[in-house]
Amino acid sequence: MSEYSGYSEKDVQREVTELQSQSATAARIFDLRRIIGGLFVLYGVIVTIAGITDGQAAIDKAQGVNINLWTGLGMLLLGIFFLVWLRLRPTPPPVPPEGDGRAE
Repeated sequence: MSEYSGYSEKDVQREVTELQSQSATAARIFDLRRIIGGLFVLYGVIVTIAGITDGQAAIDKAQGVNINLWTGLGMLLLGIFFLVWLRLRPTPPPVPPEGDGRAE
């Protein structure tokens, strides 16, 4: 004995398709390359500014190398690499599910 739920198979399939597209959109928004790239750029800017404003005592402490400046520039380059990679190879859109072979 099955009770009528009020939903047709077509309604259920449409709802599933809609949820899959929302899931794919969320996956593209939260792509790890975007998060990692953004954080590296942000921290790279902060460390680069710290390296530019370092005094001679901090440079002497690091045996004559402005380590904050070089580390900040490296972080900036890595962050930009991740963001360019995301731009050149975005997450592909989801492949629509194949039909079950029945004619409607």
